[in-house]
Amino acid sequence: MTARQPIHRNPDDVREIRSFMLFGAIGAGAKGFMRGSARVGNMVARPRCIGSVDVDAAANRDFKRLVGVDATTLDMFSLEQYIAFHGRTPPAGWREATPDDIRRAAGYEFPHIVFLSAPCKGFSGLLNETRSKTDKYQALNGLTERGVFLMLEAFAENLPELIVFENVPRIATRGRFLLDRIVALLRHYGYAVAETTHDCGELGELAQSRKRFLMVARHMAKVPPFLYEPAKKRLQAVGTVLDRMPLPGDPAGGPMHRVPNLQWKTWVRLAFVEAGSDWRSLSKLAVEDGYLRDYLIVPGYHHGYLGVQRWDETSGTVQGRSTPSNGAFSVADPRFEQSAHWNHGQAYGVLRADQAAGAVAGQQAPGQGYYSVADPRHQGPAKHSNEFRIVPFNHAAMAVTSAHGSGQCVADPRGSTNPADLHGKYKVERWDEYSRTVIAGNANGAYAVADPRPAGIPQAGDHYQTGGHYGVRRWEDTSGAVASAACHDNGFWSVADHRMPAATDKVVAVIRALDGTWHRPFTTLELAALQSIIEPEEYLELDGLNDSAWRERIGNAVPPAAAEAIASQMYQTLLLAWSGETFLLSSTPIWVQPVAVALSVAQGVVG
Repeated sequence: MTARQPIHRNPDDVREIRSFMLFGAIGAGAKGFMRGSARVGNMVARPRCIGSVDVDAAANRDFKRLVGVDATTLDMFSLEQYIAFHGRTPPAGWREATPDDIRRAAGYEFPHIVFLSAPCKGFSGLLNETRSKTDKYQALNGLTERGVFLMLEAFAENLPELIVFENVPRIATRGRFLLDRIVALLRHYGYAVAETTHDCGELGELAQSRKRFLMVARHMAKVPPFLYEPAKKRLQAVGTVLDRMPLPGDPAGGPMHRVPNLQWKTWVRLAFVEAGSDWRSLSKLAVEDGYLRDYLIVPGYHHGYLGVQRWDETSGTVQGRSTPSNGAFSVADPRFEQSAHWNHGQAYGVLRADQAAGAVAGQQAPGQGYYSVADPRHQGPAKHSNEFRIVPFNHAAMAVTSAHGSGQCVADPRGSTNPADLHGKYKVERWDEYSRTVIAGNANGAYAVADPRPAGIPQAGDHYQTGGHYGVRRWEDTSGAVASAACHDNGFWSVADHRMPAATDKVVAVIRALDGTWHRPFTTLELAALQSIIEPEEYLELDGLNDSAWRERIGNAVPPAAAEAIASQMYQTLLLAWSGETFLLSSTPIWVQPVAVALSVAQGVVG
């Protein structure tokens, strides 16, 4: 029997592919590029990021955390742009950036791919047309062209094979003149250029839809093959990400997973927004004399829990620990400012847990778009699935168990004004009505009266006068000595606090919405997970302690999963070029090709 001959395999030919980030922000895009991969035959891509530049020092520190590579803090404004944007001359020591600053930030290496996501506020639909045309935002927009020019000059000796320019879709209209100048600049340096739009969610299989503009430039002399688009994937549901994370506010999630403080009226509005809809759901509610006709916010656990006072009612006594979770310290405010012109009518948008989220923008409060979720997960300790449940009158009751306090309630529509219905049991008569007949069964009649007299029993020495039972001090009075057994029912231990929260006071609340879920804003950590900046099980803490700054940086980030898909396609294109291949059979559309050459196998003509 002939022995089997050993199989000789050629060792992998590992090719390093260097990337450089212009306007690199927190490094989310760079993280995706570092995760990209490609193989052509035995040739394998090994990505390496050689640096980044950005004007935000905090974002650059985050870049080091996420990518493990130093980022350079650099202001790329020209002097004229700086003055127009800031409205003043620069401080002493400031100077205009030069191509050598870019080379230094790259460690004097030459990248194969340059990825840039320039500031987009001036092009964003969140900025109205009038403000976008001011000198300030025109200067910010102009930074886009200046950055491309500095980069091309910096690497002119050995130009990058591929350049990826990412921004908001509206740049194609508001920034058309700038794009035309950038395209002309790139073509001058020998690049074929194409403009397209894509959905980061479809490229990275995210739980959010994020439409973006993309310009891709391929150096025709260095990269003959066409550059194909990455395959598109289905969006995930929001719940597929959130279910893998701790509940909001859980210390395991860290400071970025705290529930945002919102105005009470915002919480109420969110509760009445239908899942999958926005603030326009509120127009379906019937309001009569400033009140909701068909709904009432009621306590969920004990008397007064998350209690809401009517607009024309006075507040109850405010005790020592007065929060939404232990009393009626909120008000049903009927006033509502229409938000139709904000963010195209998406204010107070609430997503269902099985939907993909919209793009995570730099500004994302609940009143600014679809930035809340109808979270079906149970809050607090799980005891019984029917805990505090009230069975409708026309439904069957739940099984009667030994745990007699578990959901055995019914919504009885029958009135109790007829004494024959309840036989007067535990009935309390009004002060101006006569009592019922006194019979032998002392628990079977109306033997209580609603006594309106505030002084109670006026005899001298009465315990309720001297003992201070349920005593309430006036705001201007001093308190008595605090005894060791001080309680609300044995002395003057409460105060008539006239202060009420203002309409703009912020709280953290859990209000069960009409669909039985908690309509709440995403936490900052959840936004990072939706962007694929982290896995849902991971912990993240960005530089600083400010949620607004964190959210802006996260909103400006390029989702790593989408960047990974783009990078992997580019790595394959580079490996094809380096292996001598000039054509790749693919069913996906071509991104960049010379204008004059359609689908030729060999290229050499500059369009």
